[in-house]
Amino acid sequence: MDLDMDDYMDPYEEAIAASEGEESDDSDAESDYEDKSYGLLKSGKHRLRNPDGTFRCPFCPGKKKQDYKLKDLLQHADGIGVSSKHRRHGRQRAFHRAFGRFVREDPSLAHELATIVGLPDPYPTVATPKPDAAADKGKAVLPNGHITGGSSSAAATQGPPQDGKEKFAWPWCGILAAGAGFNADGFADRVAMFSPENIVPLVFDESQGMECYAIVRFAPGWGGFSDALALENHFSMNKLGNKEWEASKTSSGAALNNGAVSEIKVYGWVAREVEYTAGDLVGRYLRKHTNLNTIDEITKRQREPMGKVVAKLASQLQAKNQHVQDLETKTNATEFSIARLEADNRKLHEEYNEAMRNLHRKARDNAVRIFQDNENLKLEIENNKRELISRAKELEKLSAENANDRKRLAELADEKQKTKDDKSELELASIEQQRNDEDILKLVEDQKREKEDALARMLELEKELHEKRELELEVTRLNGTLQVMKHLEGDDDGDIHNKMEKLSERLEHERKRLEEMSGELVKKERESNDELQEARKELITGLDDILSGRTAIGIKRMGELDVRPFENACRRKYGNDDYEMRAAELISAWQDEIKKPAWHPYKFIKADDGTDKEVVNNDDPRLRELWLDYGDDVCNAVKIALSEVNEYNPSGRYVVPELWNFQKNRKATMKEVFRYIFQQMETPGKRRRGR
Repeated sequence: MDLDMDDYMDPYEEAIAASEGEESDDSDAESDYEDKSYGLLKSGKHRLRNPDGTFRCPFCPGKKKQDYKLKDLLQHADGIGVSSKHRRHGRQRAFHRAFGRFVREDPSLAHELATIVGLPDPYPTVATPKPDAAADKGKAVLPNGHITGGSSSAAATQGPPQDGKEKFAWPWCGILAAGAGFNADGFADRVAMFSPENIVPLVFDESQGMECYAIVRFAPGWGGFSDALALENHFSMNKLGNKEWEASKTSSGAALNNGAVSEIKVYGWVAREVEYTAGDLVGRYLRKHTNLNTIDEITKRQREPMGKVVAKLASQLQAKNQHVQDLETKTNATEFSIARLEADNRKLHEEYNEAMRNLHRKARDNAVRIFQDNENLKLEIENNKRELISRAKELEKLSAENANDRKRLAELADEKQKTKDDKSELELASIEQQRNDEDILKLVEDQKREKEDALARMLELEKELHEKRELELEVTRLNGTLQVMKHLEGDDDGDIHNKMEKLSERLEHERKRLEEMSGELVKKERESNDELQEARKELITGLDDILSGRTAIGIKRMGELDVRPFENACRRKYGNDDYEMRAAELISAWQDEIKKPAWHPYKFIKADDGTDKEVVNNDDPRLRELWLDYGDDVCNAVKIALSEVNEYNPSGRYVVPELWNFQKNRKATMKEVFRYIFQQMETPGKRRRGR
């Protein structure tokens, strides 16, 4: 038989599960579900029988197995009805209990079930004979109320034993017997439908007889007992029970004497006291491997552990109830504390919200006041900035001709940077704001005075330049006159000769005067250039912190290697793990190589204007080796550094800082530097207006 053993539970396990799983809150609901399901089953709204004669469970539609035999279907319903696996699904348990009840009480199903397992038919179609002492033998009542049959062929129609004293071999065993010549391996095929646990063939010696026996071992639970009785009823209904076996032994002896050959039949029945106490091989096996007990003794023995379990569970339940009471007490105290804390928390929240509202109101008032002060300060600073910018533009026009003006403009840039710092401090305190205003006014006055001095100096230079140009024109005119007079000179023209001598003397005098003025102008120009370079150095020193980072105008260290090509090349060559360390080592090594005077990777070429120009020699062995190892980017970075150091410091070969326009990649003019500084000074005011 194909049993659904996953869902089956024997009566002992059923009792334990029932004692553990009873909950008063769910019992009423499960009873209602059970009654409703039973009513639907009786009304015929659920289809139970498949077309092939098997049965299906109407409450397990998604289960693969839907072709039960009636006995297996009943076990399935009883197992799920009490199974602890379905403890959280009370509805499913109620459905299956109602289904099991319907199978037992429905006339057609109950009659078919009684025919299969040997249970008494609750709706018999024939008269039941009166019980007597002989009929009571071999019958028993199961603990769940089911009635077992005896070992005779009429067991299926006899009533249950009233005293329950019949003794069975336990664990349950069935006996199979066959005549001489039967293969013992064939017993398994005859009883496979009854779910035996094991089949033990017993072979007799020829001295003990020619019969062949086998012991069929069943599960020790009530399901195994039901399977054993089903085996006995099966053989009894086919006239192959114990009585028929005894009769066949006599008839087989007579047949042997007559020389007749008969068919070998297999007989089966449940092992009882008679077989247990017999002296043959079957009896010896049963006494060795089983015990002889009545149904009441087996039931009592199996109920003893259940009673202990129930007592233990009752003790645990009492302890759990006491624990629940303690938890309820603690819960009440905790809830009271929580309520009090919530009240205190609400009060604190209200106080906090009120304090925050007051704080926000004060902060808003302060912000309005500060904003108004800042707006006034912005207007004043903007006016100062506009004036400074206009004056800076004028100074930029003069910076190309006067190095002193550029130096002063550098000082002005420093002062303006200080003003920028002072403006940021003005936002923190009103006293600092007033002091910054005074500094800005003082700076404006200084710039005005410096501008006037620069303008006066420029006027003086322009006047001297104008005089120089007039002298040059006069010298040119006199030279022309002298040449004309030389052509007009004759032998008798003494006056013209005297005039030419006087004109030559005057021309020589003017030439000497012009040379002196030119020398003085060259000297002043050289001094101006020196002052301009000095101012540029001071500007680089002062702006080193201001123009740091990624700025449009900044300080570039001429002759210093660019690290990015080295990092990219090392990342490609060595991976992402230690490329930074490798790049740093490579940069340091090549920076030292550039500083070495012994290495001279330069050559002279003819420029477009015909002059000789010194450039980096691309065929230098070290540069070619570097190009082969690290590629074009690294090699070009070294070439650029060599060109820069050769231009700015060819003798010392150390790095020289220079003002640089990074957007146009060239040397920055003083005009560009000051314009960028003033733009940066305007940026804080714009940011404050945008707040």
